[in-house]
Amino acid sequence: MATTAPTPSASHDLSGVTKTLDLLAPRWSVWVLMTLSSQTLRYAEIKPRLPWLADGQLHPRLRHLASAGVVERTEYAPRHVTYGLTSRGAALMPVLATMASWGDTYLEKDLVANKATGEMEPERIPPAQNIDDALALIAPRHATPILWSLQARGSATAKSLAAEAMPGYGLTAVYKPLERLAADGLITANGSGDYQLSASGRALSPVFRAISAWAAAPPAETDARRSRGQGLAPSNRSGPWATTLSRRPAPASPAAPAVRAAGPALTTASPNGPAWKAGDLFSHQIPARPISPAGGPRR
Repeated sequence: MATTAPTPSASHDLSGVTKTLDLLAPRWSVWVLMTLSSQTLRYAEIKPRLPWLADGQLHPRLRHLASAGVVERTEYAPRHVTYGLTSRGAALMPVLATMASWGDTYLEKDLVANKATGEMEPERIPPAQNIDDALALIAPRHATPILWSLQARGSATAKSLAAEAMPGYGLTAVYKPLERLAADGLITANGSGDYQLSASGRALSPVFRAISAWAAAPPAETDARRSRGQGLAPSNRSGPWATTLSRRPAPASPAAPAVRAAGPALTTASPNGPAWKAGDLFSHQIPARPISPAGGPRR
């Protein structure tokens, strides 16, 4: 199968998506963003909401997010410093909501006994944990470029994927990320050795589209839309979109306050839109939450 080079606009979209994943992927970054989603807080107020994080972990996360322009640090006095989301950070909240929805729908859950009835039911996973676990699948290097290529092609050989998604690497280098994505349930291989997206892999389209729209919006546009109470418009670029960890262990019970504090930020429903078709990932509104297939990717 001949290799088709991605268009410049598609490559730009992919670059924006991967940079955003790099921003969110460091562990606890999402938890910090969600903690700050409803109000500006001093460091001493953030710490009790994320009690499992030592100072040596929380400070670097805050610096990382501030450097990325999604958290604002305001110093009123040497001992009076507050942290809050910038308009750019606030615009990330619907993106996180979309990721949480995908994780809640498609990632596996253990069965636990209902405390009231004793009946076994899927465990309830905090939204931030669903986001972290989704990131663990799609943020590793080469994962998203491979998913992107498969969305563009429908199916592809390992050789084609190595040339398109991992230029500069030898053919053998592509097999490890392919095995990882297959083990995580995002891609499958057919009898002829071609790879394609699984149902849960295809359902990542609203996630990547939301990330692309956020990455493509210049700060000035983000500020203007936020002042008018509008969300970000989906990118109008054409083209496709465009792990592996088992489920990351959730923090101990103190995580609950952070989730409750961030709850309103994750209630943003994805707007209904036309059914997504191959090749037009960036050209439509985010569709409604997809239906979960039997089983799902592991965490």
